[in-house]
Amino acid sequence: MSDQKSLDIKVLGDSAIIIKLGEGIHPSIHQQVKNLSFLLDEYPFDGFIESVPAYNSLAVYYSPYLVYQSTNGFQIDGTPIEKVTDYINTLATQISELPVTEGRLVEIPVLYGGEFGPDLQIVAETHGMSIEEVIEIHTTPEYLVYMIGFAPGFPFLGGLDERIATPRKLTPRTSIPPGSVGIAGKQTGVYPLETPGGWQIIGRTPTDLFVPDMSPPSLLQSGDKIKFCPMTQEQYDEQKKVTTCQ
Repeated sequence: MSDQKSLDIKVLGDSAIIIKLGEGIHPSIHQQVKNLSFLLDEYPFDGFIESVPAYNSLAVYYSPYLVYQSTNGFQIDGTPIEKVTDYINTLATQISELPVTEGRLVEIPVLYGGEFGPDLQIVAETHGMSIEEVIEIHTTPEYLVYMIGFAPGFPFLGGLDERIATPRKLTPRTSIPPGSVGIAGKQTGVYPLETPGGWQIIGRTPTDLFVPDMSPPSLLQSGDKIKFCPMTQEQYDEQKKVTTCQ
């Protein structure tokens, strides 16, 4: 086995592992997640399928049969999980050598309130604010995309101002329209597809976050940043897909 300090690696079935790189939600921890994902893409082992970043961990999927059969690049002879674990522990020693990377800044226009943001008034009343104050607070930060999940293209974001953090609805809606922008606790996000959900819906964007014909189909990727920008009803009606704010 490698004499390098081992990572916190847990088995996920017979063809995947989860590597935990820290505790909590923080950009510096997520940078390590992105670095390890980058290294695996640049130096994949035989049988590697893909890596999926999350807040502070990375899921790695592989073919046990191909790993078992291969001797290329592996420093030990063992079970597939032993070979993959040793390979990743060795690869991870290069994480700190990579430079800090900046993801794209994607501006998402949002029509706040009205029929497209039926819970905006609830969020405002919960915090004793005006609707205009909630919109200003929501559109001020640049939100880091930590992971994509729940539904195809759905971004899990960090950076919501705690002044507008609002609990989920007690009774979820059975259907939320695509493009709906919501708040749930200390999180904010955008529903790319029509799905059930319990988030407080404060607006809607005409920008498509998931387009199956695109490559990749998700507009946003882990490491990107989002800036929400308010738009008018007229602008919303004119734009089917907007990636910059007017």
